[in-house]
Amino acid sequence: MNILILGSGGREHALAWKLARSRKISRIFIGPGNAGTSSVGTNLVIDPEDFKGVKKAVIENSINMVVVGPEAPLVEGIHDFFLSDEHLKNIPVIGPKKSAARLEGSKDFAKVFLSRHKIPTAAYKSFDAGTLKEVVPFLRTLKPPYVIKADGLAAGKGVVIIDNISEAGKEVRDMLGGKFGDAGKKVVIEQFLKGIELSVFVITDGKSYKLLPEAKDYKRIGAGDTGLNTGGMGAVSPVPFASPEFMKKVRERIIDPTMKGLSDDGIIYKGFLFFGLINVEGDPFVIEYNARLGDPESEVIIPRIKSDLFELIEGVAMENLSERNFETDSGFVTTVMLVSGGYPEHYEKGKEIHGLEQTKECVVFHSGTKISDNKVVTSGGRVLAVSSMGTTMKESLNGSYANARLLSFEKMYFRPDIGFDL
Repeated sequence: MNILILGSGGREHALAWKLARSRKISRIFIGPGNAGTSSVGTNLVIDPEDFKGVKKAVIENSINMVVVGPEAPLVEGIHDFFLSDEHLKNIPVIGPKKSAARLEGSKDFAKVFLSRHKIPTAAYKSFDAGTLKEVVPFLRTLKPPYVIKADGLAAGKGVVIIDNISEAGKEVRDMLGGKFGDAGKKVVIEQFLKGIELSVFVITDGKSYKLLPEAKDYKRIGAGDTGLNTGGMGAVSPVPFASPEFMKKVRERIIDPTMKGLSDDGIIYKGFLFFGLINVEGDPFVIEYNARLGDPESEVIIPRIKSDLFELIEGVAMENLSERNFETDSGFVTTVMLVSGGYPEHYEKGKEIHGLEQTKECVVFHSGTKISDNKVVTSGGRVLAVSSMGTTMKESLNGSYANARLLSFEKMYFRPDIGFDL
């Protein structure tokens, strides 16, 4: 069995690292991958959004299955592309079809879905250029802060939380005026929910699902959850407040109604489904859906899976997931993200990374790296995720931070307080 993992970040490195341990897999290819993935598989120079290029790589390397890491190819319809191609139609794609990926690709679609199926979420209203005059009157019906979301994919930058009503109105006008291109042709404004967030994941074959380990990630760049939003500065799993009682509510009020809603709407969802949730005084609400695994959450949930992850992925492809068993480790895994100076705004690339050979009792997942002149250098804003396991969260965090301090590159930065609120 030859597998191709599409993507280049820490999520893809974590997937490749885990799948490389499966006896059922002969070869792993990652496209385009990074310096870290090259140690557990073979990197291919392909763009996941260039479907013809992906097809060429699949045929040339005798690929038997494709696991899609990032959201953009799913939202653009890579699964549908395979099904419609005579040479690719029998090669399973792990990731939803375009109609199902709309749960992430369109925030308006997701909110309509949530409302229709009576799944707990914040009150909202959607606007386009034709309803711009109704924005401020709607904002006046809400209490600040105001949550403003570009409808489509905006590289993680399409959600803004603003306290001032006039600034909120301006932000909506800017989004509808092209700030995020086509992603902002429609804007969703929703009620702000106060609570603590967590990420919950399932893998599904369209008929049944398996609940994967949950995680909490940290989006803000600065200590104490201050500063700009990022793709994620670290994560913790398990989440201490996600008690069996709370997770029972998550299953009964959110996951099961979502799966039933997809079925009732005639949408066959196959792959990973990510529930971005918020715990409001003990009750879970949906903030967003994502059509794939999270990053940096993957770097803490995948190491907690004790059994063969390929068993679950194969169960999706063969539509017999309910027959598959898997085990998770009861210990903690934490990850601390090392980022380039200036991130999430302007940052420089090509900085040599030192200390990779010095780390111990951890896994360093590469997120934004490449090999240049036989050296590992930075190639993105988020560079490395240092994941450690422990019997307690404190032990795990001590391991992540101790190893993070052994690594260095010019202007390297990491948050000093991952897990502080737990």
